[in-house]
Amino acid sequence: MTTSFDRPMTTSQLRETGLEPQHLARLVRDGVLRRVFTGVYCPAQVADSLELRAQCAALALPDHCVVVDRSAAWLHGVDLHDPNERFSTPDLEMVALRGHTPPRRPGIYTGERDLEARDLTTVEGIPVTTPIRTALDIACLRGEHRALAALDAFMRQHHLTEEEMMREAVRLKGRRGVVQLRRLIPLASGKADSTGESWLRATILRAELPVPVLQFEVHVDGRLFAILDLAYPGLKIAIEYDGEEFHGADQAHHDSARRERLRELGWLVIVVRKHQLSGNARDAWLKVLTRAISERDAPRGKRVYPRGLPFSH
Repeated sequence: MTTSFDRPMTTSQLRETGLEPQHLARLVRDGVLRRVFTGVYCPAQVADSLELRAQCAALALPDHCVVVDRSAAWLHGVDLHDPNERFSTPDLEMVALRGHTPPRRPGIYTGERDLEARDLTTVEGIPVTTPIRTALDIACLRGEHRALAALDAFMRQHHLTEEEMMREAVRLKGRRGVVQLRRLIPLASGKADSTGESWLRATILRAELPVPVLQFEVHVDGRLFAILDLAYPGLKIAIEYDGEEFHGADQAHHDSARRERLRELGWLVIVVRKHQLSGNARDAWLKVLTRAISERDAPRGKRVYPRGLPFSH
């Protein structure tokens, strides 16, 4: 029995199969079973994950607990965890509904939150905030770059619209972070292909540079030649984010040839990598971009691009 089930089970469920407490203790000691939370076990070979923890929490915790924020996003298919959390399982983010005591267990980051029935749904039986509530909560609680990335991702993957998010944001009046949320919603776009691209755009906007066009298509001889992450088409400036996942060594030759051709066509191509999104490395390419915009700007009296909306007071 102990090697055949592949899902979490509570102590009482295991006892119903005929497993006695002393046998359960021995199986844990021998590494056959693993205790995830107090009173909840799974086979040792089942890898730890947020989904597993959420399944275990749903078995072990009261009905007034709900998975929220980045854990909820993950269950909705949107991974918003930081790069340094890539090789470990972050804490499960879960709250108790207002008026109830939050759970205190290792591996769970918790608190209380005001949530209405319209804010709640289930994913494979796990109570979780809806996609739109999850997106808005993260955009209130996280820094500006992470917040914009969350809004972009939910617009892209769950087809949320600016109008929907602004309408729901009215309900959050007075909440910490709602001012940031309202400022970012008009800047969000489902066209952003990755978290890195969202961070790149956020960096440009925070520098109060003109708002770039996302996923701009370049045609050569009537055929699509390239799709640029961010661009100022009238100025022929492209800014591209090279993430490790899609721009590794095997892609380097293709990227190099494509960008060389763009330069032959008169484009300035600025390439940004993850380590260049902060510090001196960020300041260096922003300086190049600022100078290029100034030098290539449209004729006087014919401004084409609006200024970026400031991210901070």
